[in-house]
Amino acid sequence: MATTEKASSSNSSANDQPTSAPSSPKLGASRSGSPLLTVDPDSPMALTDADPNMLKCLVPIEVNTSYEVPTDRDYYINPPPRDRPVRLYCDGIYDLMHYGHMRALEQAKKSLPNVYLMVGMCNDKDTHARKGKTVQVDLERYESMRHCRWVDEVIPDAPWIVTQEFLDEHEIDYVCHDDLPYASAESDDVYAFVKAQGRFMPTQRTDGVSTSDLITRIVRDYDKYLRRNLERGMSPKDLNISFLKEQELNIQKQISAIRDQIKRNFQGTREDVVGELEDLKAELRHTKVFWEDRRQDIVRGFTSMFGSQVNKIFGRKRSDRDSISQNPEAPSKKTRKSSEKSSEDLGSEAGPSGSAPESSSS
Repeated sequence: MATTEKASSSNSSANDQPTSAPSSPKLGASRSGSPLLTVDPDSPMALTDADPNMLKCLVPIEVNTSYEVPTDRDYYINPPPRDRPVRLYCDGIYDLMHYGHMRALEQAKKSLPNVYLMVGMCNDKDTHARKGKTVQVDLERYESMRHCRWVDEVIPDAPWIVTQEFLDEHEIDYVCHDDLPYASAESDDVYAFVKAQGRFMPTQRTDGVSTSDLITRIVRDYDKYLRRNLERGMSPKDLNISFLKEQELNIQKQISAIRDQIKRNFQGTREDVVGELEDLKAELRHTKVFWEDRRQDIVRGFTSMFGSQVNKIFGRKRSDRDSISQNPEAPSKKTRKSSEKSSEDLGSEAGPSGSAPESSSS
């Protein structure tokens, strides 16, 4: 470890190298940064101009090009060394490692110009006893951390509470964590003595993501993930479910398939009906326009064929009305004929003598 520090300091001075890029024998990937970049294009968070939604949620982490430390805290922070890499230490469980973890490590790595970042990770025994069961075992968590580009060294089996002996052994200049009090069975704040020594460097916690949140998402949609894994070939035994649970999931799958089919059919039928209605409306509009254009032609054709006869009929009726209106007391021919017919009928009923017919005797 000391050899690594000497090689780093001999290659570049602290004043000439504003960003930390020590080469770690435990990590093959090289690290480099530029103080001119406010948004690192190689950031694991992919905070680029092409992703505006992420930029709205997550503020890019800038590289600190000066050796100034925060002075607005209620605890004192020692000035950093300038003649060698600054040794920073982060600790945690880092189960189901997510972007909240990586952003905290990125903040620590970029907090000062020349940083050697160490990450201590607790083993399963201490973690399960103090915090509960993890999803990943400790070896999986260690290996995941070794692939983080901001980390120079992973310290396995790290103590749950940082001790003075641990700080001295690893020559730690600052312990990095968000500065909210972190309580345990032994203390109200496990970082209290580090703060008292001026060796605590605060980072900002990323809201909206945590390992507990990821587990909650899985538990909330438990049946969906079971069905997903069954469809991918895993056996009920692998998933630790009973035969009845497997059948229940199969029924749910069939019901879901039927529901999706009904939705697709309904959507297709609805689209067909809407299309037919649109076609009918277009046809009616076309018919209306056609008959409106033909209306004048039809009227002219009808008039040319039947105009004289229509004029005769309407002219005769008009003359009859005019004659009646001029001489209302003169009976019409139809009225005289009707009166004569009525008189003949009465005469035939009276007989030749003019007497009324005798009724037959009883």
